[in-house]
Amino acid sequence: MGENNTSGERQPSKPAKLLAAVVPFLGLAAVLGGFLVAYLNRDFTGWFAYAPLSNQPFTANGAAFITQGTQLGLALAVVGLLVLAFWAGLLAGRRTGSGPR
Repeated sequence: MGENNTSGERQPSKPAKLLAAVVPFLGLAAVLGGFLVAYLNRDFTGWFAYAPLSNQPFTANGAAFITQGTQLGLALAVVGLLVLAFWAGLLAGRRTGSGPR
């Protein structure tokens, strides 16, 4: 009858609206920050070699193809991607589940 009648829809609260606006930005910041950390820590500190005629085994202690800083940066980027994927799935679920049954 009036314009204020709703069909049973519940309006989200202000903290929920704020959280919905902040989560994608935090996820994007984590992705960009992670890639930046990985890019800045890309120094290759180890090496390997082939020595067929030496009778001693070759061990390269501390040699790594990816430095620990790069690993941490990539892990941060993955966490950011997971946050973005969760947010997108939650948003898609709200859109499809809002209709009457």
